[in-house]
Amino acid sequence: MADIELKAVQKAYGPVPVIRDVDLAIREGEFCVFVGPSGCGKSTLLRMIAGLEDITDGELRVGGERVNELPPAQRGVAMVFQSYALYPHMTVAENMAFGLKVKGVDKPEIERKVKDAAGILQLSTLLDRLPKALSGGQRQRVAIGRAIVTEPRVFLFDEPLSNLDAALRVQTRLEIARLHQEHAKASMVYVTHDQVEAMTLADKIVLLHAGKLVEERGSIAQVGSPMALYHRPASLFVAEFMGSPKMNILQATLRQAEAERAIVDLAGIEVSVAVDARRAAIGSQVTLGFRPEHIGVGGVGNVRDAAPGAALPVRVRHVERLGDVSLLYVDFESAPGRAPKVLTVRQEGSVRPQVGTPLSLRLAPESLHLFDADGLAFARSIELPT
Repeated sequence: MADIELKAVQKAYGPVPVIRDVDLAIREGEFCVFVGPSGCGKSTLLRMIAGLEDITDGELRVGGERVNELPPAQRGVAMVFQSYALYPHMTVAENMAFGLKVKGVDKPEIERKVKDAAGILQLSTLLDRLPKALSGGQRQRVAIGRAIVTEPRVFLFDEPLSNLDAALRVQTRLEIARLHQEHAKASMVYVTHDQVEAMTLADKIVLLHAGKLVEERGSIAQVGSPMALYHRPASLFVAEFMGSPKMNILQATLRQAEAERAIVDLAGIEVSVAVDARRAAIGSQVTLGFRPEHIGVGGVGNVRDAAPGAALPVRVRHVERLGDVSLLYVDFESAPGRAPKVLTVRQEGSVRPQVGTPLSLRLAPESLHLFDADGLAFARSIELPT
């Protein structure tokens, strides 16, 4: 059993709460990613599971056993650090075997486990090298191998790819995904600030709040599958954090609210949104959100041509051509006398309008999100993939 349960877990440094009201269950074999802005406590929460940070209040169970008071070595967890933490005077094989030697494991068993782990991580030809003779990606694989040989119930990863260049991050990310498949019974908890890592690796994402929101709403902003957080954000905080480029946000006024749709006034333009906003008062201020990839331009894009939707008049400010896609930064006159609101539109790479070109953005009701004055999302009327 490698289930992890956190019940009302708290962490404070003096009077300052860092982790608050965390209730979380991670199933055996699940790949769970902690993500959030800097200072939200994701590494602190991971270190609490590892036993490297004390729990101020609450209960932590691993495999059904309370482990609050257990030292790290007795929790059945193995941690891979951001800094590799390899011994420079030891070879790859010696670094991987060190933890087993400390535990008194027999030499033939150590050799077998190191050989198996090296095969999994493509390190078999590097076992006699010192860390200084390895690339960053190879050093990180050695650190992962050191965790594998202990056969832990839980793997913990603390931003293991942040020191690697872009190409090595992709390669090592694939290796971690393969490691998860080959150790299907071991739970994995992974900390990152990179949304791509979170979206591509996770079975479950735990998005953490930061700052005052921790005191107001607890540390966890939302828990769910990557697609659930992307398509059904529970709050404005989640909607703005998930997705790159980030979601476009505009202020609007609620004019009509029915069970399956709401009508909002956006700078004099009526916009239909496929949500149930009946709990809000007519005339109240709401926030309209839509992702750059869910906008149609002149009938082109991811929005179906036949779909009904509002049209926003905009003017091109800047174009970034990335090859496969083009990012259009456009000005929208949200209110007379105010500076234009800059929106981001994602289109195919062949789209390249000139700066200053007027465009019309098409917003389909099912692609829009609506949030109340407290930043909480209204329930969507249309189910999207999870």
